[in-house]
Amino acid sequence: MCGIFGVRGTPRAAALTHLGLYSLQHRGQESAGIAAVDEAGAAHGVKRMGLVSDGLADSDMHALRGSLAIGHTRYSTAGSSSIENAQPVLARSRGGHIALAHNGNLTNATELRFELEEGGSIFQSSMDSEVIVHRIARSSAPTPEARVAEALEGVEGAYCLLVAIGDTLIAARDPRGWRPLEMGDLDGAVVFASETCGLDIVGARYVREVEPGEIVVVDGDGVRSLRPFPPRELRRCVFEHVYFARPDSSIFGGSVDRARRALGRRLARESPAPGADFVFSVPDSSNSAALGFAEEAGIPFELALIRNHYVGRTFIQPSQGDRDWKVKVKYNAVRELLDGRSVVMVDDSIVRGTTTKGLVAMVRAAGAREVHMRVSSSPVTGPCYYGIDTPTREELIAANNTVDEIAAHIGVDSLGYLSLDGMLESVPTGPQGFCHACFSGDYPTPPPTDPDKLRFGCGC
Repeated sequence: MCGIFGVRGTPRAAALTHLGLYSLQHRGQESAGIAAVDEAGAAHGVKRMGLVSDGLADSDMHALRGSLAIGHTRYSTAGSSSIENAQPVLARSRGGHIALAHNGNLTNATELRFELEEGGSIFQSSMDSEVIVHRIARSSAPTPEARVAEALEGVEGAYCLLVAIGDTLIAARDPRGWRPLEMGDLDGAVVFASETCGLDIVGARYVREVEPGEIVVVDGDGVRSLRPFPPRELRRCVFEHVYFARPDSSIFGGSVDRARRALGRRLARESPAPGADFVFSVPDSSNSAALGFAEEAGIPFELALIRNHYVGRTFIQPSQGDRDWKVKVKYNAVRELLDGRSVVMVDDSIVRGTTTKGLVAMVRAAGAREVHMRVSSSPVTGPCYYGIDTPTREELIAANNTVDEIAAHIGVDSLGYLSLDGMLESVPTGPQGFCHACFSGDYPTPPPTDPDKLRFGCGC
């Protein structure tokens, strides 16, 4: 999962992209970068490891001139965490510069990469996004959009792309629509962002979603759309509504906050906790679900866990050691609320179980008499090949343990998950058209031939 942002049609393109990336920081915290195209058609870029605020300075923006810019915040699903894998990818080909920012994960990247290497291509990174850049560079199609369309022929998996070729900005979304990509208008400039919160921060007016299988072209002639690929069954990622997207965003045609409140209300009906004194969330991604649970159950919502907002999202840290350390410094329990009480602790998911076990121990240490864990999604039982860092079943606690065994492992008095039907029926445009493979095992595409995906994982 990554955040991508792009704009064409304003001399402040790089500065606006810089600002837009702040609102997409939750989608990736390993690295950030911006590429801009100047009036001569030359592309210049800056990439840094770490957060947008850590690596991208205002002084960097002064060197990024031009009316077209794209940006990226990276969370690696595969591919090492290094500056070589930071995006946007920037390359020079016989047709000029190519800059590309990618959100998603290609399931046949291994085969595509081997094919390109057999033909003489030399790769500079271990991410699958570079595969698309090489294919664009090899295309002899007459227009930038035709080159992108040709490059995406035969590509399987999830992708939202922003590509700058010369002074043309191109947005593309895979035919199954796994990841969100939104389009806006800012005083005549065209803006793209992974979520609508990216449009909001720069003051852009929401126009519409880039549709599955669509390529949107923005150049000197205006905005046009093409659909070069045959339609596929819609498979939007339901986990975007459960966890990844910001609650103030609208994605896939619906409000994330409303979806999460509905998930919490359905959870309270399916798995009540009679006698509990109050409900609290594991902040921040579970806040809305916990509010929905409390509203439906008719018991108070309290702030019993306080989050340190200067620490990143634990789920998307690149290593398990980083996740464990971040949990210890990220949260603190409010003893005055918890001491002697029976409580409902709502989280959006339990993936590996390590974070949850540590949080339950913290709540117990603060004096909670009973801890009833409620989860606003179904058990995660399979790996995701489309942009979430769950590459093996061995890492997934629900793939190898019963609900009772998980409850004992994390140390709670009771544990309740939301049913798959309940989850899908709670999202605004559901229940059809969503990918739930990591919950149900219903994979829309064949899994990668290499079980470890050769770590050619997405630039995100």
